[in-house]
Amino acid sequence: MRRRDFIKLVGGATLAAPFAVQAEEARTYRVGCLWPFPRGTPESGLLADALRLYGFIDGQNLKVDYRAWGLHIDQIWDYAAEFVKERVDAISAGGDLAIRAAQKATSSIPILGVTDDMLLSGFVTSLARPSGNITGISILATELDGKRQEILIEALPGIQRMAALADSNSTKQAQLDSLQQTARTRNVELSLHWIAKGDDIPPAIDAAKAAGAAALNVLASPMLNSNRRLIIERVGAQHLPAIFQFPETAEEGGFAAYGPRFDQIIRELHGRQIVQILRGGKVADIPVEQPTKFELVINLKTAKALGLTVPESLLVRADEVIE
Repeated sequence: MRRRDFIKLVGGATLAAPFAVQAEEARTYRVGCLWPFPRGTPESGLLADALRLYGFIDGQNLKVDYRAWGLHIDQIWDYAAEFVKERVDAISAGGDLAIRAAQKATSSIPILGVTDDMLLSGFVTSLARPSGNITGISILATELDGKRQEILIEALPGIQRMAALADSNSTKQAQLDSLQQTARTRNVELSLHWIAKGDDIPPAIDAAKAAGAAALNVLASPMLNSNRRLIIERVGAQHLPAIFQFPETAEEGGFAAYGPRFDQIIRELHGRQIVQILRGGKVADIPVEQPTKFELVINLKTAKALGLTVPESLLVRADEVIE
């Protein structure tokens, strides 16, 4: 049951005024999307759905060129170069690796990124006024990965060993050192398991279980998120409770999740930024934004299948409990 509902942003109504739509129909805009999700998945269509709300309709006055890099990480640089050749008006890039590929390909086409920390990764020097051709969304992953670790420890009183899946393409070693130090203060041993591609996930989860981990923190990562169904199946087979980055994942069968909704990030923040660029805005005038709404979802169905009893103190704080 849902404990409280999100307040929906309403700024899109102003951007989608009828007179603006009429002007936009005079030409076809092009947006290159460099995201890990395979074409045809709900996530791959989120941006086109968001832009439609503002009068930009794929197949009419808009062409969305979508490249899925999740299964073809080695081709991500070529995908970004293709967007430049196609002279897209803007590039939508998901994750550090995608943003770096776009950054290498062009210094003039606006790049709208969604990643863990735009500032820490060096894509911008100021959140308020980005320089260069990059702006976007920082999803506060570094802080939230730590929060998710604390939630997982609270969910399993007396836990002594836990593990974390880390994406070698984006996760910083300093972040992992901090997580390990924080775990030690709770008398918990944290083992780290690096992932470079989807094929690495099953053996890493098996290794975590074999090492005695009683829970798994799936750290923020576009690549790990795009492989979340594989992770859910594998941790289920290993009877290993896992916490995820986006609330939607707990609704899909993950044990727990804490963070902003991915759907909301794309529809309400990222889509609006791209519209600003398509309407003539400059990157320097589009501040890097951060989500302000976060949701804790606990799936009691999954907990029961794993033989877990979730403390009531955690359940009462949850925004949604799936029973």
